[in-house]
Amino acid sequence: MKKGVMRPGHVQLRVLDLEAAVAHYRDLLGLIETDRDSQGRVYLKGWTEVDKFSVVLREADSAGMDFMAFKCVSEAVVDSLRDELAAAGYAVEEIPAGELNDCGRRVSFLAPSGHTFELFATKAQPGKWGVGKLNPEAWPRGLQGMRATRFDHCLLYGIELDKTLELFRDILGFDLAEQVVTPEGKRVAQFLTVSMKAHDIAFIEHPEPGKFHHASFYLESWGDVLRAADLISMTETSIDIGPTRHGLTHGATIYFFDPAGNRNEVFCGGDYHYPDHEPVTWEAEQLGKAIFYHDRVLNERFLGVLT
Repeated sequence: MKKGVMRPGHVQLRVLDLEAAVAHYRDLLGLIETDRDSQGRVYLKGWTEVDKFSVVLREADSAGMDFMAFKCVSEAVVDSLRDELAAAGYAVEEIPAGELNDCGRRVSFLAPSGHTFELFATKAQPGKWGVGKLNPEAWPRGLQGMRATRFDHCLLYGIELDKTLELFRDILGFDLAEQVVTPEGKRVAQFLTVSMKAHDIAFIEHPEPGKFHHASFYLESWGDVLRAADLISMTETSIDIGPTRHGLTHGATIYFFDPAGNRNEVFCGGDYHYPDHEPVTWEAEQLGKAIFYHDRVLNERFLGVLT
């Protein structure tokens, strides 16, 4: 049952060299830099996104994800979900408006997987970049790099997948769209959506809590994915795998790394999900084909390199 969570709102990533990271996310990935704050953080967005930012970069001593936030339809929904989280035993923290530039107050909590998530409802909304709100053009001139359209989802590695599913399904209103299950019936991967997308957040079982696998950005076409691969080679960017297709979600994809070692994905296409859809199930012994549909085998880098 939908609870008023709309979509992924933003992700804050730790990077080792801020300006090198900005060059990667702005000039190669093609995000738009929209702001910098007194803490030294840099704010970026995809050109189709109406909110002011969806990616925040913070310089730190280690790479990884600080938190991922979801946008709710109203402040009342944030209050209601905060109370449900507290009643379920989650320690919630209120973060005041303005801690992130032009973002309203946020409610932060730690999921059983070991990852920090936030809920918010208010953020400055300048609209799509470069096309205007009245009689907009098809796309803006001046886009750089891969021309990423939006921040789409994160894949996270951690513990307690069952409890994490209960949190996202029963409290936050997400659906289980796709899963990987062992012969014994144990779910080892889960792809969750609060929209019509194939997934808005995904988790894979891992013995360490709170690990970050990748942040994913949407491109418009397979031609754009191939162009992204060319740009990865042109810039000597570290590549993981692709271009290829997923079995899970069926998106066409390529994976690569930012200068700090955080993995990125750009992809196009993919399945859709309605609330009456049953979860799609993959058998764990078919995981290679589920992840990399063409090669049908997993590489160790994809499984083992986490931040």
